Amino acid sequence: MNPEFEMVVGLEVHTQLLTRSKLFCRCENRFGAPPNTLVCPVCLGHPGVLPVLNEEAVRLGIRLGLALGCTVHTRSVFDRKHYFYPDLPKGYQISQFTHPLLTGGSLSVRSGEGVREIRLHRIHMEEDAGKNLHAGIRDASHVDLNRAGVPLLEIVSEPDIRTPEEAVDYLKKLRQILRAIGISDGNMEEGSFRCDANVSLRRKGTSAFGTKVEIKNMNSFRFVQKALLHECDRQSALLARGERVVSETRLFDSSTGKTLSMRSKEEALDYRYFPEPDLPPLVLDPNWIAEERANLPELPQERVFKLSEELGIREEDAEALLLEEDLSRYFEEAREVVVRYAKEGGWPVELGTGRLVNFILSEVLREWNRKGARILSGELCPEEIAYLVAQVVEERISLNQAKEVYAMAVESLRSPKSVIKEHNLSQESGEEKLGEWIREVLAENPAEVQSYREGKERVFGFLVGQVMKKSGGKANPQKANLLLKDYLSR
Repeated sequence: MNPEFEMVVGLEVHTQLLTRSKLFCRCENRFGAPPNTLVCPVCLGHPGVLPVLNEEAVRLGIRLGLALGCTVHTRSVFDRKHYFYPDLPKGYQISQFTHPLLTGGSLSVRSGEGVREIRLHRIHMEEDAGKNLHAGIRDASHVDLNRAGVPLLEIVSEPDIRTPEEAVDYLKKLRQILRAIGISDGNMEEGSFRCDANVSLRRKGTSAFGTKVEIKNMNSFRFVQKALLHECDRQSALLARGERVVSETRLFDSSTGKTLSMRSKEEALDYRYFPEPDLPPLVLDPNWIAEERANLPELPQERVFKLSEELGIREEDAEALLLEEDLSRYFEEAREVVVRYAKEGGWPVELGTGRLVNFILSEVLREWNRKGARILSGELCPEEIAYLVAQVVEERISLNQAKEVYAMAVESLRSPKSVIKEHNLSQESGEEKLGEWIREVLAENPAEVQSYREGKERVFGFLVGQVMKKSGGKANPQKANLLLKDYLSR
């Protein structure tokens, strides 16, 4: 990206709600059913049918607003949003426009070494559209209306995001909250958590917004980052050449990593909004809001502070551990075993916990991203990782050896314990055995010993290498260094 420009991003997230039925009818809200089997005259848009609002969807919306610090409006209004796509059977979508359920609120994201607040503009309720099917179909498109009418919350941020990394962190934190309070599963692959980005550039030091471009079709965090990077490069190249950016909607092509022009950008007037005549204004009892506030579960950021205080680890590390529920459970189970090893071995629990955190966030998380959830169970379960960390703390193997053991264990889906045993990787830290190897090396290299004692300290590295060679790589490097210096000073 051209350093003369600053990226300005606002995100629109659509998240499906975990209700048993759709927003305005009794059809089942479920993913994966055969096409067009979860439909009725209401969600198919037949003439004369009337929508009835799902109370549970409203309750989940209130819960999200409270979790994000929004203003929950006791009066909101549903509107008709008109557009004509094959997946919209009525020719309009019931949404909220002028009077949404929620406004305001914010979400904290990591920005470099600090934290920034991303403000929320609004969160409103609406029904989902159906889905156009193209895969495996030649010269035609099919439409599955199972998704039509599924309850959605659209979460619209202010244009406060400045980097692709901030955008990804915002999405991860938002999905974490949705899952923690039980209102959505946040599954991007199934479409229950979908993101559109509005991107513009402006010259650094200016406050006016540039021309906004909307990007769609980003169904993973990695694709969001790639799409924003490409769009930023594309717009900055246009502006640097003195050309103008066209306001349009673009699709992200994951196979090329580029955004492609889709259509001109619609404005609010294009949708011809007007109040939904078949639904009265939604009026909430303040007692209902108070009840939801009292029953709000522990939020992720509260868990982060608690974990950081109790275990003495950095907040950034606590956030990373708690971001995914599977990883959080894995850490908790592994730490219980580390505590047991610490009591048996008489070493500080804090030391083992710190090593465990670092190992999970570096080695385990990397392999999880590469190979998936299977590396969190079976022969690579939390107890095995705790054993591996305990071996490092007790200096039976080095940290580098532990990383090699884990890599071999992941590739073969075997336990670290069996890999250590098979390759005879135990590390020697006892002074008696180390002293034996050191004495042999000193006896075999008198000239180098004399050079070191005459002030040529570079020879020390050679002697350390000889000790490691003599031990077959089993000598604890730190202990060998200290003991060798002691012998040389005698």
